[in-house]
Amino acid sequence: MIEAQHLVSTLALEEKAQLVSGGGLWVTAEIPQAGVRPAVLTDGPHGVRLTRDGVDTGHITNSFPATSFPTAAALGSSWNEDLLREVGAALGAECRALGVDVLLGPGVNIKRSPLCGRNFEYFAEDPLLSGALGAAWVGGVQSRGVGASVKHFAVNNQETDRMRVSADVDERTLREIYLPAFEHVVRQAHVATVMCSYNRINGVRSSQNRWLLTTVLREEWGFEGYVVSDWGAVHDPVAALQAGLDLEMPSSRGRSAAEIVGAVRAGALDERCLDLAVERQLATHQRLWLARGDGMETPDLPAHHVLARRAAAEGAVLLKNHDDLFPLDPATGGRIAIVGEFARSPRYQGAGSSKVNPTRLDDALTAILAATSREVTFAPGFRLDGTADPALLAEAVQAAHDAETVVMFLGLPEQTESEGFDRTDLDLPALQVELLEAITSVNARVAVILSNGGVVLTDPVTSRAATLLEMWLSGQAGGSAAADLIFGHAAPAGRLAETIPHRLHDIPTYVNWPGAEGHVNYGERLYVGYRWYDRTEEDIAFPFGFGLTYTTFAYSDLTVHLPDPARPEARVEVVVTNTGRREAAEVVQLYISDPVADVDRPVRELRGFRKVRVAPGHSERVVIELDARAFSYWSTRREQWVVEPGEYGIHVGSSSRDLPMTQTINLDVAAPTPPLTEESTLAEWYDHPGGRHIVRELLGETMGARDGRFENLGTWQFVAQMPLTALLKMSPSSGTERAPLSDLLHAANNGDAAQPAANV
Repeated sequence: MIEAQHLVSTLALEEKAQLVSGGGLWVTAEIPQAGVRPAVLTDGPHGVRLTRDGVDTGHITNSFPATSFPTAAALGSSWNEDLLREVGAALGAECRALGVDVLLGPGVNIKRSPLCGRNFEYFAEDPLLSGALGAAWVGGVQSRGVGASVKHFAVNNQETDRMRVSADVDERTLREIYLPAFEHVVRQAHVATVMCSYNRINGVRSSQNRWLLTTVLREEWGFEGYVVSDWGAVHDPVAALQAGLDLEMPSSRGRSAAEIVGAVRAGALDERCLDLAVERQLATHQRLWLARGDGMETPDLPAHHVLARRAAAEGAVLLKNHDDLFPLDPATGGRIAIVGEFARSPRYQGAGSSKVNPTRLDDALTAILAATSREVTFAPGFRLDGTADPALLAEAVQAAHDAETVVMFLGLPEQTESEGFDRTDLDLPALQVELLEAITSVNARVAVILSNGGVVLTDPVTSRAATLLEMWLSGQAGGSAAADLIFGHAAPAGRLAETIPHRLHDIPTYVNWPGAEGHVNYGERLYVGYRWYDRTEEDIAFPFGFGLTYTTFAYSDLTVHLPDPARPEARVEVVVTNTGRREAAEVVQLYISDPVADVDRPVRELRGFRKVRVAPGHSERVVIELDARAFSYWSTRREQWVVEPGEYGIHVGSSSRDLPMTQTINLDVAAPTPPLTEESTLAEWYDHPGGRHIVRELLGETMGARDGRFENLGTWQFVAQMPLTALLKMSPSSGTERAPLSDLLHAANNGDAAQPAANV
């Protein structure tokens, strides 16, 4: 295989321009005479959606069969990196069998609002969890010699006007909330490709955003793969190349290539910029092909179905289980009534570009009948199109009346959430709530199992039903997984990756969603998800990280090892004991607080987690390592990550609001010194080690300064926040010629403050 850089040197300008635009809908361009073959890219991320003959009709049967794994909403709730790696490896194997070179996923965009119609494809409202799971998924896919494409870079958090809206967001919020998951996937998993989003960021299209695609992605994070556009996201191919985009998809039928050739010949585009884009693309594809060799792979599809079944149970979140209604005994007990059309017509995946043609499909009703010897009846209860049907309602109520226990399958129909549009509310369909009311009026032993891609308001369910199990969109084996959970062959192992509020108007984006006139303001800043609810002390239905199972856990023996207080690194250990009678999984969550800081910070932030399985009566010691980033915030003034000296809280427990173990540590790190500028206040000059001497010399006794503070406290409070430049204009002349402010700033910031200010 010819080395990429040498190969590019043999290509004509027109050939190179051809290669930075797709060769079709799902393939890159080829130059047969030069030995450049096409690569196949196709949709994921929860299954391989390879269309037949490269034609995308939008119909599910137009794709080759592939395992439909639980969507990211469910996988995110698993909090299980090992599981994500397994799923990724299975997807990679199926890509190999179908001849796919790059699988378009995972989606690591933050769930800024529960209204986002594409939230089923995203992992969490927290960047650390999203990044960790995304990196594990990528590691699994790429272990099979198939590239992944982390998406959608960046700040793609809504479907409304997604092709052109400007996400207006400050840099600190970008750095702390919306970029870290991408950064982690790039740095830790060495993802092959990054897909840029459609939207603008602060007015600049993602595909033309040099700060995003070059400064941050390549120069800061060290990304070595190539950047591909979302399909149709390129508006100016020349500007996109200059910004750092390497591949426009799909094919532009020669239009982009002609513009690029024209720009190079006119001197408007450096040909080396084009060469770099082609080199990155070819080198990435070569690495992938070399990693997997020439042999095809035959995936074990039955084993992948079993994995999908296990993954569905891992991501299922038990939100309520009054009087331990679940699990049901599969052999003894009275009649079980299964109510809800979703039990036989499962809602198992999202709608839009990630829709997969499953290799098989399990429905819960069939799985339940196979799993129990008890009498089971079924009543659909409602129609999927939302049309009221009194006969179905009456039939379901009678079935519930005649049963010992009722298991209801409720959720969101496909038409209510999808790629391409956002939701307008968080409600379950009214007809389903009416059905629940009628059922619980005749039977108190009611369990509800939900199928939905995004959060729904749970109060109408928890106020009536004894048990609530959130299964999200659980993939092709979700029906069997539901039966496993109902009868205790598996225990719910999921924890919420997003907060569930009581009301729509409680959500942090309520007044800033979805924007207007081409702009959406990220006015909540850092306070997304639990960061908002904890800061505002808002009452919520269920907190981030919450989830029950069929046992209980206790925490003890929290220890924090801080080898050197001058280094912001720590090892945290805690003991988790299974105090119940069943083996199950617990997700140990570690949050950090910084109660006194130079900037506003969230009350606490997730900084580590571990999922462990513990046998009944046994204990596990969990270890979580913390690095400097765990204690940091992004300083826009310093343009870097900053750790301040002082007190930090280490909080460990089972959700953002259940943290029984707490310990305080003190970091004796060097205090960060921001550079002084023309806008710096008097207080900032006094607090700066290089500026204090200068400002004392400048002001001296003429304004009442003494020992670094003004003699009168009221005077100090009045002037402390004034820029020094303003004070100098108002201060009387000292009789000595004053150095220019630029010289004073240079002296202060470079430590040359020993000489009198007048002589600087």
